[in-house]
Amino acid sequence: MTPHPSKPTQAAQLFQSPAPAQLHTVSHDLPVSPALDAYMADRWAPSAPASGARVPGFEHFAGRRARLAARFPGERLVIPAGELKVRSNDCDYRFRPHSAYAWLTGLTTEDQPGHVLVIEPDGDAVLYVRPRSPRSDGRGEFFRDRRYGEFWVGRRPDLDEAAQLTGIRCAHLDDYTPSAAERRAHTDQELAAALSELRLVKDAWEVGQIQLAVDHTTAGFEDVVRSLPAALAHRRGERWIEGVFNLRARAEGNGPGYDTIAAAGAHACVLHWIRNDGPLDRDRLLLLDAGVETDSLYCADITRTLPLSGRFSPVQRQVYDLVLAAQDAGIAALKPGASFRDFHRACSAVLAEGLHDWGVLRVSPEESLRADSGLHRRYSLCSSGHMLGLDLHDCAQARADQYLDGVLEEGQVLTVEPGLYLQPDDETLPWELRGIGVRIEDDLVITSEGARLMSHALPREATAVEDWMGNLLA
Repeated sequence: MTPHPSKPTQAAQLFQSPAPAQLHTVSHDLPVSPALDAYMADRWAPSAPASGARVPGFEHFAGRRARLAARFPGERLVIPAGELKVRSNDCDYRFRPHSAYAWLTGLTTEDQPGHVLVIEPDGDAVLYVRPRSPRSDGRGEFFRDRRYGEFWVGRRPDLDEAAQLTGIRCAHLDDYTPSAAERRAHTDQELAAALSELRLVKDAWEVGQIQLAVDHTTAGFEDVVRSLPAALAHRRGERWIEGVFNLRARAEGNGPGYDTIAAAGAHACVLHWIRNDGPLDRDRLLLLDAGVETDSLYCADITRTLPLSGRFSPVQRQVYDLVLAAQDAGIAALKPGASFRDFHRACSAVLAEGLHDWGVLRVSPEESLRADSGLHRRYSLCSSGHMLGLDLHDCAQARADQYLDGVLEEGQVLTVEPGLYLQPDDETLPWELRGIGVRIEDDLVITSEGARLMSHALPREATAVEDWMGNLLA
């Protein structure tokens, strides 16, 4: 089926269209004789998924597509799932559909590369998919193609099954013919912004999926604490920690929602430390920033800073307690109608005051907090939180007046994550503070009365953290 024609100037596309399909083989594949080809095409039993299967959350997706279409009346909207990306030579990275595509279709599995959702000017949606490989089409894709063949990567739905799953009219990907404007387009910023803004407020099903991700993440943090004796004994204990958490993430969901940060000692002062190749020292802290991504692709994002000895030293507790006080202030600032930036301002005020009390910050907290100063950021650097959902840093293409300079609304999910990163070579710091990094991060949903702490099952207060670790290691 050829898609509905539209004026080239009225085509909005999220990113570049897929390339034409081809048979993917490699140099060491054995040749296929005509006899084997004929034999492979014969005598296969029917194979079908469970009757009546629907994507999880099926009832939400048609309304989302309608709201998007209403923002662009009379325009053709093109939302691809994305393409496979080569990791090395002929090996691809594991595929994850683009978040906008998943949000509009409910399709989150690894068999989506190259697929395209098209919302026509009349509001009708067509999903162009690569259906299940025929067993007798003469190409032998099902057993010869390493990228898309069923024997290599698993079964895909046929067109009728895909339509049943999604409730969307489905057509073969070969029938998708992009317009001239779509061939030229790479990213339509207006479409990307609209998709981010529509996703800012989560419905009850989405909140439930994020809560599921948080609960699995909690279990992963417990796994990590139980594994500490083995990790401390390994020459690359950070990587042991990463592996333990990622096992839970892969077993319970789609995997980790982002590269796990397992930063011990001074590595915790590197905000996105993902090398995770260092040893663990019982006298130092471990900063663990990790989150499970569910099968529906919703993500958690939690950080705990743990004493590897099981007990905070006095100076470690001093830093930890200041960060906790900042987080408490940030959480208290969350409520519908508050500015998005208010919780960051609250966190920053507490950090600046504490750094000044320590004698580290040589200007007054009020001076440091001015927009033309910000000297306290030498020790805290980054923002104190972000939106959370299908993406770790969710809704990032939203316009500033809708997100960063906007106000909080009931149903939004976000993180609050102040931190202090006291670099080991910072000569403005006393020796005892150098090389300590502390971040405390939790996930919250805005409610009518304020905010609900979704990650409450993981303790935050220093003594509670010590007791929790002790119980898990007993």
